[in-house]
Amino acid sequence: MPNRLFQGIVNQMREAIGRTVGVVDESGTVVACSDLGIIGEVRKSVVAAGVFNSAQTCVDNATYTTFDVLIHPEYAVFVDGVDELAYRYSQIIAVALDQIKHNNDEKFDRSNFVKNVILDNILPGDIYIKARELHFNNDATRVVFLIRTNQETEIPVFDILQNFFPDKTKDFVININESDIALVKEVRPNVDSKDLEKLARSINDTLLSEFYFNAVIGIGTCVTGVKELAHSFKEAQVALEVGKVFDTEKTIISYENLGIARLIYQLPTTLCDMFLKEVFKRGSIESLDNETLFTIQKFFENNLNVSETSRKLFVHRNTLVYRLEKIKKLTGLDLREFDDAIVFKVALMVNKYLASSPIKY
Repeated sequence: MPNRLFQGIVNQMREAIGRTVGVVDESGTVVACSDLGIIGEVRKSVVAAGVFNSAQTCVDNATYTTFDVLIHPEYAVFVDGVDELAYRYSQIIAVALDQIKHNNDEKFDRSNFVKNVILDNILPGDIYIKARELHFNNDATRVVFLIRTNQETEIPVFDILQNFFPDKTKDFVININESDIALVKEVRPNVDSKDLEKLARSINDTLLSEFYFNAVIGIGTCVTGVKELAHSFKEAQVALEVGKVFDTEKTIISYENLGIARLIYQLPTTLCDMFLKEVFKRGSIESLDNETLFTIQKFFENNLNVSETSRKLFVHRNTLVYRLEKIKKLTGLDLREFDDAIVFKVALMVNKYLASSPIKY
């Protein structure tokens, strides 16, 4: 990772100063250089001259300045020339690279820290200690988006999302497994859930329009405090799993909007099976044909309004009333009555849940 980081900087430095610039590690190997042909070259004279035992050394018509000093230097910048300018350039570049690497290391440590928190891989008592060490803002409000895609692409989704959210001090993109990537996003307090869904939709639209693959995004609730991030992550997971059962056509599923589906998903399947048998004493739910089920769906979508539903279905009002009477005879439930409609709606969702989950005894 540092080598790629160094390479981008030294390329820009050569354009600025007009000299070959590079970085060597402790073994004398050139790990980055504005002259690409030199990368990988082992400079034995660097080790022999003791470059890493002093702050600055001139070897083979190049000036070396060490950096990334913890116990001892791990890298050294070299600039062609042994004149005063080479001396100054190497010092300036060393300071820049040292700071950039430090920031990158801190960001990487923070990302690992956040990953361990959301996956419950760190003891609760250690969370605040580590957060203080990393200067992690514990008072910020954050939310977890879980992006799931099963399509293989030439461009890793992780890299795409990293480019979407370049502020590495506030937003963290974390690989969970082959199909799931978590985005831990800092947001303003009391952010509207519609704004979160809008952001998720923007991510989805970009992935589809520019990279031609679909993703499903689960959104947890907003939390304050680093320890609570694990809850938001679990909620995003639940949102995806519940959406897979009850909202198969949706690509953005928010935990806050799961409603009764969340409750049903947490019920034992044996209890759900008993509930269905009690509700449909007169006949099985399977006895309802597709036309009848479609009529029921539209009736619910139009808030149990007979006139509005018949208009949307392009059928006469009496035809709809006849169908509702037929449903009443089959099930004993009159969907025009609010209490019966509620029971029937829940029963349909329970049936859908059972269809996706085998009954466990």
